[in-house]
Amino acid sequence: MQFDFSDKTIIITGATRGIGKQIAEDLFSLGARLILTGTKEEDIKKLNSLKKPNIKYYYLDNLKNNSVESFLEAISKLNKIDGLVNNAGINILNPVQDVVLSDWDDMMLVNLTTPFRLIKAVSKKMIYNNYGRILNIASIFSIVSKENRVAYSSTKFGVNGLTVGSSNDLSKYNILCNSLSPGFVNTDLTKKNLSEKEIKKLISKIPVKRFAETSDISKIAVFLLSDLNQYLTGQNIVVDGGFTNV
Repeated sequence: MQFDFSDKTIIITGATRGIGKQIAEDLFSLGARLILTGTKEEDIKKLNSLKKPNIKYYYLDNLKNNSVESFLEAISKLNKIDGLVNNAGINILNPVQDVVLSDWDDMMLVNLTTPFRLIKAVSKKMIYNNYGRILNIASIFSIVSKENRVAYSSTKFGVNGLTVGSSNDLSKYNILCNSLSPGFVNTDLTKKNLSEKEIKKLISKIPVKRFAETSDISKIAVFLLSDLNQYLTGQNIVVDGGFTNV
């Protein structure tokens, strides 16, 4: 069995760093044509200037409706879309009594509303071609939670609802939709939200005794997006080193 994406066009949001970047690199090595997004316009210009074959970067800020509309217009011109990875996300920490309503709204827009809009858009092309793979990057905080994560968990629990509901509507068209929920991963976002002391404490509680590398997450993503996946849909695959089991 081999992974082959040589005839596949896949969209990945939040693909300029972290998990999204790793998934993009792995899919590119397997022959995929990639539509990748990031939130920094200057970075996007620099990346496109490299003129890598089969890779096109787009500026996409989920907090700006005109940016989302512009991206939706751009992908509407594609002949086919074989895969979508909703990876872009934000996490603003606060206990429920101190959550700022604008922060709540921003997390809903980035983590849940735009993924819904993208699924709605690409599913029409996938239905026409009778093929598609949709992957929503959720989080272990889509099945458990902890202090200061009320808004973030609300969005990620919602992502799982979006996954299940979409799979029910789309599976009959050979479009499989799943969630992938990473545990603690060595990314900038994790380091931003956790102190060194918190990181050491968490590692002690993970059965495999380490944080995940982005490659640990990407390997599962590649399978879920591939033709080797023919029957797995509507599921939330938790990749956390056993953390949520203890």
